[in-house]
Amino acid sequence: MPGQRPAPATARVQLGIDREIAGGFQRLRGRRIGLVTNQTGVDGQGGFTRSALKAGLGDSLKVLFGPEHGLDTRARAGARVSDSVDEVTGLPVRSLYGTTRKPTPAMLEGLDALVFDIQDIGIRSYTYISTMALCMEACGEAGIDFIVLDRPNPMGGERVQGPPLEPRWTSFVGQVPVPYLHGLTVGELARMIVGERWIRALPRSLEVIAMEGWTRSMNWGASRLGWVATSPNIPRWVSPYYCAATGILGELRGVEIGVNSPEPFEVASAAGVNPRQLAAALTRAFPTGVRFAPYTSTRSPGMAGVRLAIDPNGTTDLMALGIALVCEINARARRGARPFELTGATGIDLFKKAYGSEVLWDAVRAGAPWQPLVTGWTDSLAAFRTLRAPYLLYR
Repeated sequence: MPGQRPAPATARVQLGIDREIAGGFQRLRGRRIGLVTNQTGVDGQGGFTRSALKAGLGDSLKVLFGPEHGLDTRARAGARVSDSVDEVTGLPVRSLYGTTRKPTPAMLEGLDALVFDIQDIGIRSYTYISTMALCMEACGEAGIDFIVLDRPNPMGGERVQGPPLEPRWTSFVGQVPVPYLHGLTVGELARMIVGERWIRALPRSLEVIAMEGWTRSMNWGASRLGWVATSPNIPRWVSPYYCAATGILGELRGVEIGVNSPEPFEVASAAGVNPRQLAAALTRAFPTGVRFAPYTSTRSPGMAGVRLAIDPNGTTDLMALGIALVCEINARARRGARPFELTGATGIDLFKKAYGSEVLWDAVRAGAPWQPLVTGWTDSLAAFRTLRAPYLLYR
C-alpha cells in the first residue's frame, strides 16, 4: 500500500513528524487533535503519521481531514471525494474536497488544534496549500491552534519562478499570493500566511515543527527520503518539475500532456504540430537543463509535439518553459485545432486562475512573443524574495 514502503536507511532529513515522534509527542499532548493528511503524511521510515499519532496520543486524535485526491491520493484531479472511515486508524475522515473545501464549525467542534502533515510539490496551483490556508482560517474562526509538521519542498527552496497572483484571480488553484513556484516549505508558507495576514482570521497560535538536515539547495533526491505519490499524476519525485513546465498547458483543450499515462506531464502535443521543428525551436530557447525529443502521440492520434527530459539539478526557469510551450504549441497547431480556439469559457477561466492573471491569455490571443512575459516577472519575484525572507526556517 502507498505510504508503507520504508525510506532508504541513508535518509539525510528528519521530518517534522520524525522530530515529534522522537520527542514523545510532548507538543501535542493534552490537546484534542484533528489531523489534515493523506497517504503522503509519512515519517522518515514510511510509516503513516496518522498511525503514529493514534499510537502516541490515543483517543486525543479525534478526526482526520482529507484534501483533493482523497486520503489515499488516488482520486483524479477535480473529482469530488466523500467522507469515509479510515481503514488504518478507524477514525472518521472528513473530506475537504466534497461538499466543502474548508472545515466547518461543526467539523472543528471539540478540537483544540488541527495538525497538518501533507507533502506539497511547490506549485501555487497544486491545491494542498489552498487546503492548508483555508484550514488555518477555519482555526482562526474557531479559536483553535494550527500545527504544521514540516517536510521538504521537493524542488528545493531556491527555485522562485513565474508570475504573481493578481487579487481578482484568487481561487482554489491560487489561494495565496505567491509566485507560481514559491520555493517554500509548507511550514514556511504557513508562517508567511500568518505574518502577512493573507487569511481573514488567524489561528489562536501557529506552531511549525521544523525539519532537521534540510537546506534550501536540497531537492528531494538529495534528501534520500522515500517518495509517496502525492496524486495520480505525481508518481515520482521528479514529477513536480514536469508539472511546473506543462501543467498550465493542460488547462486547455486540444492538447496532450501525458496525464493519466505512465509519463504524466512529460510530453506536450497538439494536432498539426511538426514535432521536429518544435523540438529544435525549444532547444534554441532552452539549450541547457532540459532536452526536447520529437514526440508523436499514440494515445491521441494526430497529435504531435515534444517529449521533455528535465534535469532536476539544473536551473531552467520551468515556468518560462511552460509559457514557451503554451505559445509555441498554440501557434504551431493546425488552424481550427489550436488550443486557444477550442477552449470554452470554463476552461479559459480556469487557465487564467492558474496563471494568476489575464496577461498570458491576452498575449497568446494577440500573437505576442512569450519572452517579454518572463522578463515582466523580474520585479515581482525580487519583491517576493525580500518579503519571504523573515519567514524562512532553513538556509
